[in-house]
Amino acid sequence: MTVVPLLDTLKPDWKLLRPPLLDDLRTYSRSKLRIDFLAAATVAMVSIPQAIGFALIAGLPPTMVLGCVVIGGFVAAFFFSSRQIVFGPSNSLSLLLASTFIAHRDSALGPAEMTVLLAVLIGVVQLLAGIFRLGQVTQFISRSVVIGYGSAIGCLLVLSQLHHLLGVGSTNGASLWAAPFDALRRVWHGEINFWTVGVAAAAFLFFSVVKWLRPRWPEALLGLVVFALAAKFAGLQGFGVATLGAGGPLFARLPDFKGLPITLREIETVRALLVPAVAIALLGMLEAVSIAKTYSIKSGDRIDTNRELVAMGLGNLGAACFAAMPGSASFARSAANFQAGARTQVSGLVSSLFVLVFGLLLSPLVNDVPVAVLAAALIRIGWNIIDWEQVRIAARSTGSDAVVLGGTFVAAMVLPLDVAIYTGVGLSLMLALRKASSPTLVEYTFNASDQLTQLTEGAARVHPRIAIIHVEGELFFGAADLFQEHVRHQVEEEDLRVVILRLKNARHLDATTVFALRGLQDWMRQTNRHLLISGVHGGVLRVLTKSGLLRHLGVENVFPAELNPNLATKKALQRARTLLGDAEPEVRIFYDTATTATVVAGAAK
Repeated sequence: MTVVPLLDTLKPDWKLLRPPLLDDLRTYSRSKLRIDFLAAATVAMVSIPQAIGFALIAGLPPTMVLGCVVIGGFVAAFFFSSRQIVFGPSNSLSLLLASTFIAHRDSALGPAEMTVLLAVLIGVVQLLAGIFRLGQVTQFISRSVVIGYGSAIGCLLVLSQLHHLLGVGSTNGASLWAAPFDALRRVWHGEINFWTVGVAAAAFLFFSVVKWLRPRWPEALLGLVVFALAAKFAGLQGFGVATLGAGGPLFARLPDFKGLPITLREIETVRALLVPAVAIALLGMLEAVSIAKTYSIKSGDRIDTNRELVAMGLGNLGAACFAAMPGSASFARSAANFQAGARTQVSGLVSSLFVLVFGLLLSPLVNDVPVAVLAAALIRIGWNIIDWEQVRIAARSTGSDAVVLGGTFVAAMVLPLDVAIYTGVGLSLMLALRKASSPTLVEYTFNASDQLTQLTEGAARVHPRIAIIHVEGELFFGAADLFQEHVRHQVEEEDLRVVILRLKNARHLDATTVFALRGLQDWMRQTNRHLLISGVHGGVLRVLTKSGLLRHLGVENVFPAELNPNLATKKALQRARTLLGDAEPEVRIFYDTATTATVVAGAAK
């Protein structure tokens, strides 16, 4: 395995700005074009009802959301390395925007202005992360974080539509919980519109029947058209059934270039929006990498996570220039694109154009779509977001995964969504460091046949004067202090005179480890004891030399690894005999349980 120096990874890679789609177009054929057009039409039919629904969640004009699909999706399609991934608005991002608007409701900027500024900030963060090749950072974030967060998003999406489903109106509160709580309170007092509930129930039935009879048909788009026509000709508004155009007519229009917001008002708000912007950018990175890796396994594509970040960054900057909301990788539209057999990102380009045309043609009907029908479609999306199989796997695999899954879910349900992301990531890293910094040592001794055997608990033994401690795994800052305390406690309890640290399988020593070893050496010298080190390989020896610890320990007390894995330890034993003046000292060995078989086999040779 080649280790790339950190400074090299932070060098900008400007080659990532070259669109991979250009290479696909060199070998493009008519057969690929036909398949990509069919996939684009499928994705467009999924995108339109979702975009309208996400506008309802975030409280933004549908034109801003459709602009993200059209402009952001078109730009990003040029730069994705995955053929299946589709850029655009998402349910999680819509809820994050709504949460941000609530948290900054006293800002000088309105929701629409904050949305465009967030698109700029998110785009810059993702573009820089991609150019400086920081896409690999996502591999250090547990999958359980994504599953827990996604499950919470699904639950919040369902709850956020209760008041639309029951026809009790909405309320502005200090959190995403304000609307569902207010809806339940009104229902308790008998404030419910049964016509709205009936329309919502009919929509659920319509979606289910279409999905059952014609699984490949866009049931959400068909439902919106059918119920919009029904509302228009049956006069449902007269019965208190709210429609999307009730607050003012909505008209689709061609995207209008606005440029990046760089006025003083926006600049003064950057600091307040930077935290949610980074959280949304991080979530988008996780979603894009997760989707790209999922479909690369199925399609055999080779993906570059850094290209996915560059694509999303440029897509968000493009959306900001046309006053559209930021976007991310879409699970639903990417799945539709893959299932339709998309061959290249031409499907992404064409689907954006289809959405523009369909949006212009269907805009008169959008005004008559009952809000309850759209809420029913969003509730189905929210329920389908929760992947119960993945939840089961994450909950049962390990205790740490279960804690991360549950902790992230609870955090997303009760805390602001941007804070919940950092909470889940922090909890995942904390448990990973805790697991990596917990060395386990098992006591061994030489038997009468000069072979290594485990000393059973409570067995009588001769008082030892020499101990060999085998160090297995990562010996970095998280484990250094715990390791030092364990060795010192063992030395004091057993009154050992010489300790041989066998570092053959130790990795990733750092400055904290050096300080711990130096402190242990100083203490042992003060108490007339000796510390020897054996089996050090190139990486460990380099740290010991450069830090000056080798000189502090004494070159005669450090034994580098040799071809024979036990030869360095035997030389260390000879040194220990010399130091103690003993001929045949009793030797005890502390060894990791996972390597017992290897050690015994080596001793038998």
